[in-house]
Amino acid sequence: MFFLAAEGGGATHNPIIPAWQEIVVGGIAFILLCFVLMKFVFPRMEQTFQARVDAIEGGIKRAEAAQAEANQLLEQYRAQLAEARTDAAKIRDDARADAEGIRQDILAKAREESDRIIAAGKEQLAAERATIVRELRTEVGTIAVDLASKIVGESLVDEARRKGTVDRFLSGLESAGAR
Repeated sequence: MFFLAAEGGGATHNPIIPAWQEIVVGGIAFILLCFVLMKFVFPRMEQTFQARVDAIEGGIKRAEAAQAEANQLLEQYRAQLAEARTDAAKIRDDARADAEGIRQDILAKAREESDRIIAAGKEQLAAERATIVRELRTEVGTIAVDLASKIVGESLVDEARRKGTVDRFLSGLESAGAR
């Protein structure tokens, strides 16, 4: 370029305004550079920016989806916890009811056993009473016959007669005691 300026024949060149050849070469280089940038670099940059935007927006959407899912799971857990508490309360109530039923059964069995023991005691007492009454009748009969023999002066040796006499005497006493 210096040659072109030197060949110009002595015209002085203004350093602020470039020569027209430099403007043409610079313009062609600029157009070529713009073409390369627009054809190859800018689309790549746009793709990179779009991918980055998509990644960011996708990340936000994924975060929102994860937050929504977490909220849903939290609600499910709360519902399950409430259901578990309800079930626990029901189980406690059922256990109390079962315990009360068992208590009533045990009390009923105890009453039945008590009644059975009392009835057996009464039966045993009645049997012992009957045995004692029988033994006393025999003793009283023997004592009465001995006493009557001494008073009457005759011997009441005959067993059948003695037994009949004693039975009549005791029946008379029972009928007199019943009045």
